[in-house]
Amino acid sequence: MKFGDVATAVASLFIITILISYPLEVLLISFLDLTLAPTVGAIISVLLSAVTIGYIFSGKIANCNRWVIMKISVLFAVLMLFLIVLNNAVLGSYFTDWVQETYMESNPSASLSTFEWFLVGGLFIGSQMFMNAIVLLVFSLMGLFVGSKLRKKRD
Repeated sequence: MKFGDVATAVASLFIITILISYPLEVLLISFLDLTLAPTVGAIISVLLSAVTIGYIFSGKIANCNRWVIMKISVLFAVLMLFLIVLNNAVLGSYFTDWVQETYMESNPSASLSTFEWFLVGGLFIGSQMFMNAIVLLVFSLMGLFVGSKLRKKRD
């Protein structure tokens, strides 16, 4: 599988995930609470999208070794992690306020300097990226593998 095919698979996986994720999350908010719905919706959308892309690209994946699935998953995770950092940057002061509120709930007597708040914000972003990287890699690997096995081999 050429790099162009891998890039096309990653881009397709990204677009399909976005197209499934946001409507699904909005729908799930009515059944789950606001804090749980985006997480569940994101996991389901990554898995469904990866199965779809695995199925679509199964012929090319079958002609190569299983490292192709890993390459697609890793590049997809990198793209999604970039989106997480971009999302936090766009939120600006809302993200900063959330970080401070969350930290102060756990450490009510804390008095941090501006630099210490900067470090805490970086730790929050790092923890988001860490957890999302694990979830993205696991569910995209599973979905791509399952999707690539769904298509019957042609005789």
